Amino acid sequence: MSATDSPVLIEARDGAVAILTLNEPAKRNALTPAIRLALAEAIDRIERDPGIRAVVITGGPEMFSAGGDLTAMQADGLAGGRERFRLLHGIVRAIVKSAKPYVAAVEGWAAGAGFSVALLCDTIVAGEGARFVASFPKVGLVADAGLLHTLPARVGQGRARQILLQASPVGAPAALAMGMIDEVVQDGTALARAIALARSFEGLAPLSTAMAKEWLARGIDEVLDWERSAQAALFQTADHHEGKAAFLEKRRPTFQGR
Repeated sequence: MSATDSPVLIEARDGAVAILTLNEPAKRNALTPAIRLALAEAIDRIERDPGIRAVVITGGPEMFSAGGDLTAMQADGLAGGRERFRLLHGIVRAIVKSAKPYVAAVEGWAAGAGFSVALLCDTIVAGEGARFVASFPKVGLVADAGLLHTLPARVGQGRARQILLQASPVGAPAALAMGMIDEVVQDGTALARAIALARSFEGLAPLSTAMAKEWLARGIDEVLDWERSAQAALFQTADHHEGKAAFLEKRRPTFQGR
């Protein structure tokens, strides 16, 4: 596999900013096992590099991430379902608890767990055509990858309820208005703006940033522990199997609450 074939590309800019690009466009940057493993390894390398002061995560010019990889979700029992979250939750904790600031550059869709990954970042820049959706109920699941922690923290309980329960897309201008994201820029320029914002951290004391992030991370562990059990149980339900089948068959699901 060449460097450009890697599921996650790593690029350094001026030595102090690392850019992580989700790189499986044929799968719409779904969080496949390969992307999760590569992302975990990349973040670990970055965390151990004191020269890197900030990190940008992007999915490229057309799609941030379509979310979880439904084709890899199998009903393998509660223990198997819980185990599936080991790597993902390692990524969540690594970003939220990192001493380094993370900036998301979102173009196109950030759906499901892709939405969750964007909101793990401290700053979110989106192209004006970007769309965000907590699509979990459409496949019989509950929000995961920390979204139950990060979304209410940004928009409040009331708005978070509507986004999580209705699973309706939110456009970039509306997301900006409610504080869900931080900047909206012309389509195709989110990455450049995110890099500029990441560079601005070079003039700030890194220990101050680290301490602020440590305080803001309070509560994430409780959410992750709960979602690990809840999602593992939902993986076994008939509604999830119906939702997954309907998605793959491109039809409307028929849920029965079982």
